[in-house]
Amino acid sequence: MVTIAVAVFVAVLIALQVVASRNGFEGPLQSLARDFVGTPKSMSVPWAGLALALVGLTNRQRVVALAAAIALDLVFLLGRLAVDGPVAIGNGPTLVLTGIGVVAAVRWSGERRASALRGVALGALLIVATKVGDVWLQITVMTRPVVLDQYVELADRALGSPSWVMGRVVDALGSAGYGVLHWVYIELPVAAIVVALYQLRNGWPSHYLVRTFLAIGLIGPVFYLLFPVVGPDFAYGTAGAGSQLANLWPTVVPTGTDPSGFVFDTPAPRNCMPSLHTAWALSIFIHSRRGPRWLRWGGTFWLVCTLMATLGFGYHYGVDLVAGAVLCLTLESALRDPERGWARFRVRLVVGGAIVFAALLASYRYLAAPIAEFPMISAPLILGSLAAVAVAFYASFFAAPESALGRWGGQCGGDEDETVTAAASQI
Repeated sequence: MVTIAVAVFVAVLIALQVVASRNGFEGPLQSLARDFVGTPKSMSVPWAGLALALVGLTNRQRVVALAAAIALDLVFLLGRLAVDGPVAIGNGPTLVLTGIGVVAAVRWSGERRASALRGVALGALLIVATKVGDVWLQITVMTRPVVLDQYVELADRALGSPSWVMGRVVDALGSAGYGVLHWVYIELPVAAIVVALYQLRNGWPSHYLVRTFLAIGLIGPVFYLLFPVVGPDFAYGTAGAGSQLANLWPTVVPTGTDPSGFVFDTPAPRNCMPSLHTAWALSIFIHSRRGPRWLRWGGTFWLVCTLMATLGFGYHYGVDLVAGAVLCLTLESALRDPERGWARFRVRLVVGGAIVFAALLASYRYLAAPIAEFPMISAPLILGSLAAVAVAFYASFFAAPESALGRWGGQCGGDEDETVTAAASQI
C-alpha cells in the first residue's frame, strides 16, 4: 500500500513538472533540486521539515543532525556569498533530512526505523506540499482566466467591506505594523511547527496539528478552480497591474450592484475562496488551546495577526475568511480524537460543516445581490452559520463532558453513539 502511494505521488510530481516546463514556470522537481544544490525558494520550510523529522530520533541523534544541517547551510551560504549570490539558507536541512531517511531505511530496524521514517515522511511531505502548491497556483491562473471578484465583493458589503476597513487600518499602522503582519503572514509554517513540536515532544499522539495542516492544503485548493477569485487589491487596486476594474481599494468601496465574471490577465493566483491562511491560522489556534500559557497566547497572536493581514493587505474579502474558518472546523472535526470513532457527533459535525461550507459558496455566487441589499438579514446568517459550526465543534471536543453542552456534543459516549460507532466499523 505504501509503495503504491509513493508511486502515485511520484507520478503526480512528474506530471506537474511536465505541465510547468511546457508553460514556462518552475515545477516541483526543479524547486526541490534548488533546495538540494541551488538557492532554496524558502528559508523556513526546509527547516520546518527537518524539525518534524527530528521527532523520530533520539536526543543524541537530534544534536548530530542539527549540527550537520547548520554546518552544511553555512558552507552553502558562504559559497553563494563568495560569488555574490543571494543570502539564503535551507540546503542543509534538506540534505540532512534525506540522509536520515536513507540511513533509517538501510541500517535501522524495528520501532527505531519506523519512528524515524515516519518523521522523515512528514517532513518531506511538508516540503513537497509547498512545491505542489506553488504549481497549483500557476495552474489556477492558466485554467481560470475569468474571476468572480464582483460577486464576492458585493456579498462582502453585508459584513461592512472589512478588507477596505482593515486596509486603512494597516496603512495607519505604518511600516512597523506592516512588517510585523507581513512576517506573521508569510511565516505561518513556523508557528505551525512550534505547536506541532510541542504536541510531538513525547512521541506520536493519535492526532496533531500537521495532519490538519496537510488536509487543509490538500482539499482547500480544489475550490480555487471552482470559485476563482484574486482578491480586492488585485481586482480593485494597484496590484492588478492593469487588469483591475478600478483603483478603489482601500479608500473607496465599489457601488455596483450587477456582478459578473471578468477576464483578469495579470498572473495573480485565484487563491481567495476559501481563505486557507485563515483555515491554517485557526488550526494553529485550536491546537494551541491545550498547551501552556505561552503557546495559547502565541496561537491567539498568530490568528489575530493573520486575519488582520489577509484583509489589510487586500488579499481576501471578509466572506473568504468565514468560508476558510468553516473549512478548518469541518476538517478538524473529521480528524480530531480518532479514538472516539465515527459516532453520531462526528457525522453531525462533518456533514453539517460541509453543508454550511457549500451553502456559503453557493450564496456568494448566486445570491450576492440580495445578500448586499439586506445586510441586517444576511450578515447574521453568514456569521451565525460560522458560529453554529464553532459551537458544535466546541461542544464535541472542548466543553466539560459533564456539562449539558458536552453531553450534547457526545463527550459522554452514550449508548446511541456506541451503536453508531459499532455499525460504522462494520461498513
